[in-house]
Amino acid sequence: MYKIGIIGERGSVAGFMALGFSVFEADSPASGREALRRAATSGEYAALFVIESLAREIGDEIARYQDSIIPAITVIPGKEGSTGYGIESLKKATERAIGADILFNNK
Repeated sequence: MYKIGIIGERGSVAGFMALGFSVFEADSPASGREALRRAATSGEYAALFVIESLAREIGDEIARYQDSIIPAITVIPGKEGSTGYGIESLKKATERAIGADILFNNK
């Protein structure tokens, strides 16, 4: 059975252990890249969540896995709230997948 993991700073990810997530604490871009690489290539994870503040800094590493079916990598807000980066990355992924921006209103 596949697992679900989350990568980010301790304050944003610690609570996910109670939900059964594998938690990868990453307090720097280097540790975040390493955690993502290890989890994504292990074959154990169907989904990985990356906290926005970290994802912004390791976007190049996340992009390496964008064509992979497993794991699905999703950017989510951290304890400080949304910066908009997660929504922007979801918008780009949607446009890439279907060729149009159907989920977001462009007002």
